[in-house]
Amino acid sequence: MNGLYKPPFKKFVKKQSRAFQLAIEDEVEGITDNPVIGEVKSGDLADVRIHKFKFHGQEYLIAYKIDGDDAVFYMIGTHENFYRDLKQYRKEVE
Repeated sequence: MNGLYKPPFKKFVKKQSRAFQLAIEDEVEGITDNPVIGEVKSGDLADVRIHKFKFHGQEYLIAYKIDGDDAVFYMIGTHENFYRDLKQYRKEVE
């Protein structure tokens, strides 16, 4: 499975420390190996899956969608305002 990255995802990763970037890379690899690992959302985000992981005691969420043979990674961040920002981004883009 291939990973495709949307601008908010790339922008967040670029700003992080190298150690965190490697942790994110490991999580993305886990998702591409087993795409059903994330929790399926409902409502406005019905086709989106959320995978949660911890780094240095802080929980992070990765929003992605399975599109055929690709995993499209939309956004990554902490829980605060995550779903609001994700909905807003998808409304602007799609």
